[in-house]
Amino acid sequence: MKKILVSTALLAGVLAYAGGFRVSLQGVKQLAMAHTSAHAEDASVAFFNPAGMSFIPSKLSIVAGGFGASNKVTFQNVNTLQSTETDNPLGTPIYAAVAYKPIENLSVGFSFSTPFGSTIQWPEDWEGREMVQKMELKSYYFQPMVSVKMAPWLSFGASYIYAKGKVDWDKAVTQFGGTLNINDEKASGHGYGFGFYFRPDPKLDISVAYRAPIDMKAKKGTATFKFPTATAYSLLGINAATGQDKFTATLPLVEEYTIGLTYKITPKWLVSADFNYHGWERYSKLTLDFENARVASANADPTILTNPKNFKNSKTFRLGTQYAFSDMIFGRLGAYYDEAPYSDQNFIPETPSFNTYVITGGVGFKLKQFGIDIAGGYAMPQYRDVENANQGFYGQAKAKAFYFGLGLSYNPF
Repeated sequence: MKKILVSTALLAGVLAYAGGFRVSLQGVKQLAMAHTSAHAEDASVAFFNPAGMSFIPSKLSIVAGGFGASNKVTFQNVNTLQSTETDNPLGTPIYAAVAYKPIENLSVGFSFSTPFGSTIQWPEDWEGREMVQKMELKSYYFQPMVSVKMAPWLSFGASYIYAKGKVDWDKAVTQFGGTLNINDEKASGHGYGFGFYFRPDPKLDISVAYRAPIDMKAKKGTATFKFPTATAYSLLGINAATGQDKFTATLPLVEEYTIGLTYKITPKWLVSADFNYHGWERYSKLTLDFENARVASANADPTILTNPKNFKNSKTFRLGTQYAFSDMIFGRLGAYYDEAPYSDQNFIPETPSFNTYVITGGVGFKLKQFGIDIAGGYAMPQYRDVENANQGFYGQAKAKAFYFGLGLSYNPF
């Protein structure tokens, strides 16, 4: 019996987005300025650095927003010249946060976000169908946090992170003329974050933040096999009546380091810059442990399948600006470059990632206690020469994507 490849992205799907692993859509105002982080005007700073809550001007701040994210990925076989394009629905990440100062030098807050997740859908009969046909991904981050102002120019903050995830993944098993569905709706993990926020001068804000790695664990996942004959179920050790098996897996999520600064060139004009470092080398492999299914016949234990990932550390560089046309109207622009976390030799269509340039922009309106922010972004992923020998997957891949968002804020006092 040949090895059935239960392929590379089970639970990576809990995190992945069709254009890359880290989706920078956690603040509409931030997105308009290249998703830079050193902005402590309201509670939207909470996701980026809990220490920033100490510098929010109002005692209470509430923010919420959402995005539309459209993306397409195209793969072309360089030998046959056959081209295949995804038919992905619109992604809709959302976020909300609240920050409150019960006493002068102490702030508490809570952030909810969906920083990873979307749906990628390839044609059912495309040449990579054994890796993926459709993958629907969702994730939720819940972060209670606290910030202490240690000096008029310095604060420290920390957060606890509880992450929930869901993956619903379809692929073909052409060896037996069937299909496999991988589903887990209860994957979860725990982590933390902390940071320092500096304002050594009224014109300068500096944000230094760290988000720790999280192990997302699937303890009760379900694998559903569908084959035209009973022989396949018998060969794989699966109950033909149900066609189902259980699995467990752990996906090691990686740490993230961020350094950001904002400088007010004039009272109306500010410039922001960020550097992000993602420790993706931690994601070197993914091990799946099935209850009964014999999916890796070459192993000593055929129910355990280990997939090499070979990810590498990556970096993101961001630059943004804001200009106040009046006390009520603000214009914003930005651009950033985001590195892919793996090489052409490790490209996978379940979670396709590209070296990407992004331009962003937006406007903000301040109406006394209320704020309205609108933003958009256009991504320019660089095409890739796919050379994945482990999967026998070769060709060229390219993508396109754009984002838009609407955010609301309320700062009553």
